[in-house]
Parts: sequence; structure tokens; C-alpha cells
Amino acid sequence: MPLPYAERLAAVRSSFRSRAITAAIVTRPANVQYLTGFTGSSGVLMITPDHAGILTDARYRLAAQQLTDWTLHEASPTKPVLMLLAELLLAQAVIAVGIEAQHLTVAQHARLSAELTRLAAEANPPITYPTLIRPQGDLVEQVRQCKHPAEVAIIQQAAAITDAALAAVLPTLHPEQTEREAAWRLEVALREHGADAPAFPIIVAAGRNAAIPHHQPGDTPLGTGQPIIIDMGARWAGYHADLTRTIVLGEPDDTFQQLYATVLAAQQAAIAQVQVGVTGKQVDEVARAVLAAAALDDYFEHGLGHGVGLDIHEEPHLGRTAECILQAGMIFSIEPGVYLPEWGGIRIEDLVLLHEDGSVMLSHAPK
Repeated sequence: MPLPYAERLAAVRSSFRSRAITAAIVTRPANVQYLTGFTGSSGVLMITPDHAGILTDARYRLAAQQLTDWTLHEASPTKPVLMLLAELLLAQAVIAVGIEAQHLTVAQHARLSAELTRLAAEANPPITYPTLIRPQGDLVEQVRQCKHPAEVAIIQQAAAITDAALAAVLPTLHPEQTEREAAWRLEVALREHGADAPAFPIIVAAGRNAAIPHHQPGDTPLGTGQPIIIDMGARWAGYHADLTRTIVLGEPDDTFQQLYATVLAAQQAAIAQVQVGVTGKQVDEVARAVLAAAALDDYFEHGLGHGVGLDIHEEPHLGRTAECILQAGMIFSIEPGVYLPEWGGIRIEDLVLLHEDGSVMLSHAPK
């Protein structure tokens, strides 16, 4: 199933009026890929109401030429991308251009402004009012929130690879292994099962280290009878999966069993609350209420979940202040956790796809 690049481009253009811009510059690689399918390391998009241009260099000439509906503008050592971009903006008489404020650096902004000013002054006759640069917060991200069926299929495959890799490694883990060794086995398994790469640096956190939500695997042995958090995901065809399981080697103690049951109940309650029209804040509140009933809400230190797609963390977000309204087609994680500094932690994470009539789990690893 082909991805709807023309529809995505149209959606970005449709926002120009409300943003008070007449063109947009897209520099964030994930957004460039989303709008074009281009995955080169150097690519900038210039979008006007009637022109769609990709600026890159000779390394990616052939790839850019194959993009449907996009015109290649080739940069060179004597005319780098920002200089070429300034020329194109003035040549097309762009009045105000929106830039991705969260990606374009201060130095790049200054260079583009300087080029626009210089070229306007050198024009014959001089251009009195060069193009205005207007920072924008979410030129493409809002469009990306709801996934096309083709994207859903890709993320489902990434999730299936993740499930399979975890299933292959779990039986091989033993108490003498270190966190680092276990993380490496998981990364190898992801690739063996078809992943292009891990979606993010794999987390394996044993014992008290499990109280650190983003612990970096080290030389701590996995041990017996203590919590081990495994947070992992596959990247496949540019898209990401995200999965967390908490396990124990040997027999779990009463603390583990009680905490695990509570965190699982919080996750299940949150998943039951997921539906079109509710906010990310409302879903988060349901999970925290379950933890609060067990006097554990103060030990839940992060948001309940986040969108996944071309980025491992993207819109929508589910958390205490998340006012976003959930919509059909969104894919996001649900990952409540409890972290006790003197003991360790429990986190359970799954991916959920929201439909008009309910949600579907994309993660299927046993809990």
C-alpha cells in the first residue's frame, strides 16, 4: 500500500493561512521523509502554494530525482543549501516563510537571514522588504499524529519483530549475565529477526538500577529474585516500536508480585479509558488513580505514554498536562511505572492503535 505523500503535502499547505505564512521550510529529517520518502542525510524542503522543491547535494541527486511531484534544487560547495534557499525564496517572491523552530539552529537561522538581506540589497532594483522568517512549532508534526493504514502495517511489523526478539532472548538469560551483555543479546536478536536497527538504545536495568527509568546498561549482574526492566524496540522501514517488560530470574518476592500487579492494573485501566475524544491527561489520570489507591502515585515519575512513528517519541503525549484529544489512527504507548530507590522498579509498556470504535494492542509479548 503506497504512502499518501500528495495528501500530506496538501495538509501542510492548508495550514499556511492560519500560520500567516506563504511558504514553509522543512529541515527535520523525519518530516522530510514523511512528506517525500527521502532518507538522505542532507535534504531541505521548500514548499509554496504551487511549488515543492527539495534542496540537496550531488550525493543524493538520483534519489531526489525519483521523487514524484518534487523539483530538485542541487546545492554545491560554492552555493550551499542556505544560500540556494535564500535565492529561491526571493525568486518566488515569498513574503513570509515558516521554519521549524524546534529543529533549525540559531546559527542556521542567522545565516539564512543574512543571505536574504544580502541578496535583497544586491537585487536590481533592490528588494525593500526581503522574505520574513516566522518560526513555527509544528509544521508537520500535527499531520503526522494520525497514521495511514500503510504506516500502521509498518509499525505492526516493527512491534512483531520486537516481540519475537524478546521471546528469543528471555530463555537464554541467567543471573551471572550483566545488563550490558543482555542488552547486546537483545540488539542482535532484533537484527536477526529483521530490524534495520534498534529503535533506541536498549535499556536493561537490574535490581536497584530498575528505579532509574532510563538507566544505561552496565556491569551489574541480572541476579536472582530482583526486578529487571527491559525496554526495547525495533526500527523497521523508518518506523519504530517500543516495548517494556519487567521480569525476575528465580522466584519473585512478595514486593515484586504486589507492585507488578498494581502497575499492570494501572495499565489495564488506562487502556480501557482510551477512546476517541478523551484527552491524554484523562487517560493519565486513570492510571495514576490506581497507583494512588496503593499509595504509589508519588513513585510514578514520568508521563503515561507517547506517540510512536518515524520518531520514537512524537505526538500525541499522555501525561499530567497533556490536553491533546485522542483521534482514530493514533498509535501510542501506555507505560505506567513505579520506581522505589531502595528496591528497584516496575514498568510495563505496550503500543496501542486507536480506532473509531476502540483500541487494538500492537504489542503481544507475554506480561
